[in-house]
Amino acid sequence: MESIKHRTVQVNGIKMHIAEKGEGPVVLFLHGFPELWYSWRHQILALSSQGYRAVAPDLRGYGDTEAPPSVTSYNCFNIVGDIVALIDSLGVDQVFLVGHDWGAIIGWYVCLFRPDKIKAYVCLSVAYRSFVRSADSQVKIVDAFRALYGDDFYVCRFQEPGKMEAEIAEVGTEYMHKNILTMRKTGPPIFPKGEFGTGFNPDMPENLPSWLSQQDLDYYVSQFNKTGFSGALNYYRNLNLNWELTAPWTGVPITNVPVKFIVGDVDIAYNFSGMKEYIHNGGFKKDVPGLEEVVVQEGVAHFNNQEAAEDVSNHIYDFIKKF
Repeated sequence: MESIKHRTVQVNGIKMHIAEKGEGPVVLFLHGFPELWYSWRHQILALSSQGYRAVAPDLRGYGDTEAPPSVTSYNCFNIVGDIVALIDSLGVDQVFLVGHDWGAIIGWYVCLFRPDKIKAYVCLSVAYRSFVRSADSQVKIVDAFRALYGDDFYVCRFQEPGKMEAEIAEVGTEYMHKNILTMRKTGPPIFPKGEFGTGFNPDMPENLPSWLSQQDLDYYVSQFNKTGFSGALNYYRNLNLNWELTAPWTGVPITNVPVKFIVGDVDIAYNFSGMKEYIHNGGFKKDVPGLEEVVVQEGVAHFNNQEAAEDVSNHIYDFIKKF
């Protein structure tokens, strides 16, 4: 990892840390929760060796990027503003975009608001309708999840500032990251009020999986021990606000952007209620006419960019090399 360069850029009124390597067309990687630029370590090395300039930021509120204190500073317009400003700072007009988890959601917003900035989009794990307002949305996103899964569903439990931070502090950062990153549960994460517990992963293994070393875990833990979790959790706290802000785009499809979607078959996001039907029975293609390919990885869970790193890197390269 020593060959990956790090620097800070000024974007949209905040200082953003980015990791980068290579020369050529830019591939911009957006991480999810509770992750960092580091989640893309394998893809940075792989794509930079294949003639691309791989760039991965710590998103607003994460790692070595600034974390504004206001909860509403993490709404979709501000986050997309960060990404557009970052693209401009790289001295290019367009990038290949790759997003996972919250990075995937942000990627959908970028494609919706500023498709002129994106050559092609490779989306991991989170399909368009999961967290982005769609034509059949009748209620706000958090309320929709509450109706499906109850008040203790993780998205609902993350809403009140300070509450989940305190519960994470009780179990510790290392436990929290190990519990989430090793998750293979396909049912909805439920957190009884007042405890972080094992809501994400009741079968947390004693030993780390082969794709996640203690050194990897230590890096996440050291960074989140430094920053805390409020910035990361604030993305969830803006889901209903994002639903309101994006009302003018209700029913507007993602056009003019070629898309490839990659998901593991034991990914929690793939197993949300109705999601497989949406992905495979035409709903996804209706919302995203540029969807060219759906890849379902057998036996792979949510963090597929790390668990199946080589396969994901190959899929990214095979798609973007066409453009």
